[in-house]
Amino acid sequence: MAWQLPPTEFQAWLAEVAPEGRPLLLDVREDWEVAQVALRHEGTDWLHIPMNDVPARLGELEASRAVVCYCHHGVRSLQVVAFLSARGFDSVYNLAGGIDAWSLQVDPSLPRY
Repeated sequence: MAWQLPPTEFQAWLAEVAPEGRPLLLDVREDWEVAQVALRHEGTDWLHIPMNDVPARLGELEASRAVVCYCHHGVRSLQVVAFLSARGFDSVYNLAGGIDAWSLQVDPSLPRY
């Protein structure tokens, strides 16, 4: 099942759990976007796999681990969430509004593009 995760709820989740229980941040944006800015959080693993490469690199992801996907505005990452859900990922979430919403609602120090 695909879940939308608002930035403020994701921030609260990260604050509540120990680093070993934190989800994987899966950045599905293109290389040029990652060069602009990336959402990384202390104690949380981050992995960059552009959306179109996810099927070929599926083996790099653990179906048993919680995964939060994000892109610029949350559209591409929602497609990746649906793809992963259909392949047995039970705890996969879309960062609603993407990194842009995170910058607006949680961390204004992150540059917007």
